[in-house]
Amino acid sequence: MIDVLYFAWVRERIGLPKEQLETSAATVQDLVAELSAREDRYAAAFADLTALRCAVDQELVPFDTSIEGAREVAFFPPMTGG
Repeated sequence: MIDVLYFAWVRERIGLPKEQLETSAATVQDLVAELSAREDRYAAAFADLTALRCAVDQELVPFDTSIEGAREVAFFPPMTGG
């Protein structure tokens, strides 16, 4: 079981702040593909990965990072300074 968290406009598009999933995904990219295939709202949220960042267990990582043994994956837009 893994917690998947959504922030900012990702949360708005999917309609959930977080969910717990059983997944066979090996990487963040695999998880994105699995989620995108579920419903149109997920496909819309993950349509442009260049507009997204991800973190595994609260550490920023690239999308090809393994999620084996991870407890949490989070998706959010890039942070801006200000």
